[in-house]
Amino acid sequence: MDFNKKKVLVVGSGKSGIAAVKLLLAAGANPYLQDGNTKLTQEQMKEKLGEVTIGEGQNLGFIIGDVEEEIKGQLDYVVLSPGVPTDNDFVNDLRDRNIPILGEIELAFTFEQGDVLAITGTNGKTTTTTLLGEIMKNYKESIYVVGNIGNPYTDEVTKTEKTSVTVAEISSFQLETVHSFRPVVSAILNVTPDHLDRHHTMENYVKAKEDIARNQTKAEICVLNYEDEYTREFAARCQATPVFFASAHELEDGFYYKDECIFKAVAGKSERLMNIHEMSLLGIHNVENVMAAIAMADAYHVPMDTILDTVRKFKAVEHRIEYVDTKNGVDYYNDSKGTNPDAAIKAVRAMIKPTYLIGGGYDKQSTYDEWIESFEGKVKALVLLGQTAEAIAECAKRHGFENYVLVDSLQEAVDYCSAHATEGEAVLLSPACASWGMFPNYEVRGNMFKDMVRAIK
Repeated sequence: MDFNKKKVLVVGSGKSGIAAVKLLLAAGANPYLQDGNTKLTQEQMKEKLGEVTIGEGQNLGFIIGDVEEEIKGQLDYVVLSPGVPTDNDFVNDLRDRNIPILGEIELAFTFEQGDVLAITGTNGKTTTTTLLGEIMKNYKESIYVVGNIGNPYTDEVTKTEKTSVTVAEISSFQLETVHSFRPVVSAILNVTPDHLDRHHTMENYVKAKEDIARNQTKAEICVLNYEDEYTREFAARCQATPVFFASAHELEDGFYYKDECIFKAVAGKSERLMNIHEMSLLGIHNVENVMAAIAMADAYHVPMDTILDTVRKFKAVEHRIEYVDTKNGVDYYNDSKGTNPDAAIKAVRAMIKPTYLIGGGYDKQSTYDEWIESFEGKVKALVLLGQTAEAIAECAKRHGFENYVLVDSLQEAVDYCSAHATEGEAVLLSPACASWGMFPNYEVRGNMFKDMVRAIK
């Protein structure tokens, strides 16, 4: 794909949009950076962009609000930031004009020189991506960990070479706009209802996840969760060669968990790889994440000794069941990345002490029944805040769980827990909801929680 002298509209001036503009300028394009937020100024957009080199004959435009008809008529490409819905009127208008619409992942991939290992799934993406990145760094020199993990692919792709490996965390939003993207090894960790306010139906959401493997061939690998109905069924129609991992079944081929150990099976013959107590990650969901990372690295022919040594040394990802501190005999855990009920269920199940659970936040049209049902024997009290607090409280009542309290802020939630939790108990922030409306993102929410915990006398 040649971007030289092409006019390219980049929609969204967030981190990925800024990175896309820089890459396009380096490729000789004439980009426009557009943002629908009319409170922004051109100076603020220029400040976001920082210092850039604009070559002779190149132009860089800034658009705040609507794009003029004259500009629409001149465009060669459109690059959407992941946060921009692909079915809004503006995008549909551009599509009707037959302007190619790319995402940041697709744009970056057109410049990729090496191999890509890509991971998607409703939950576990960041832990699996980070672990796989560490494994690859212990195997090869030129490794880039990019994507939804917070490091734009477009920021790193120009550094790639034939011998490099890019490990990419890919969200469903990013997969909506891929066309030629083709990893040599992909993984779909799990698929549970999420982001239905964006995708509208579960069918659309599932299709977006499956698109990570849409261009793979039989010579390439797609790692799938045998315990997940969607991913297990996808294996039959996946164009890549499927490799399963399983936490509740003993497999003839693939990776599985049994008797507190991880095994690799080939044609019915199993080899014990490690005991899960050799690693520092908590919970069966993390056993699955580890098996996925092992399977992907193994598919890329990384020596098993290198893989397992890395797993043993690996620590939990920030904001994912992250131990914060012990105050007055109470353990505090930050699972701010638990932004949907399924992720929050995994965090609850990982707890081994009576737990005060802090939940609630932005409404993504999720249902909370299974989350509430997972509380039995684990959750002592539920502390709720945010837009979904009352809906979750009603759901809890329907399931016979009535030890809940509604608070107005995260600080009030922490204060309540510190006043009521006693020695030998735990406090877990695992909201089951997005942070929007109260916090810019889950990282800010998690960092504020950690600061509040550390300030407890």
